[in-house]
Amino acid sequence: MYQNKVTLIGFLGNDAEVRTNDNRSFTTLSLATKSSYKKDGQYISHTEWHRCVIFGKLSEFAGTLKKGAHLQVEGELRSREYETKKVGKKPALKKTIWEIRVNSILKLDRAEKASPEEQETEPQLPLEAAA
Repeated sequence: MYQNKVTLIGFLGNDAEVRTNDNRSFTTLSLATKSSYKKDGQYISHTEWHRCVIFGKLSEFAGTLKKGAHLQVEGELRSREYETKKVGKKPALKKTIWEIRVNSILKLDRAEKASPEEQETEPQLPLEAAA
């Protein structure tokens, strides 16, 4: 039996990009995750960037996401090969990239706080003392 499942929680580095290739629409996201460790008494922080690709109906929702959105994405880790174009004397190179083929997105952003005027305060009832 096999399992290829990735769960990431992070923030979008850019607005979602909706693209079309071979008459097929899809959305790409750039998701940042962060980790840190202690070295010589100092905390060292590391940010990892993940390319996420979304197809189908979920792609329409993903296309509305904006930079800074806090998300949880689930999907499958995929590799893909492509060849760069020859530029001048530089030869074409074969490259491999890794991306997450997303099948679930959960938006983790908190709702904006209401202003004091918008908040309804319930009247406090006095507590009755037990006899």
